[in-house]
Amino acid sequence: MTEPTAARPDPPTYEATRAQLEEVVRRLETGGISLEESLALWERGEELARACQDFLDGARARVAAVQKPEH
Repeated sequence: MTEPTAARPDPPTYEATRAQLEEVVRRLETGGISLEESLALWERGEELARACQDFLDGARARVAAVQKPEH
């Protein structure tokens, strides 16, 4: 017998990912946290920045595909 499939959460949107990145930057700029926490936030910020860039690259590719002249 197969188990019912659990509903998968929707993947994060660009806007949600960017909001998380903004929060990380805000916390880093505010200071008052340990070096270890700062490093963890920096690493998380790098991940979020890459994810945002991936969203933008995908959007750019979609626009380019639509604008591509047909022969």
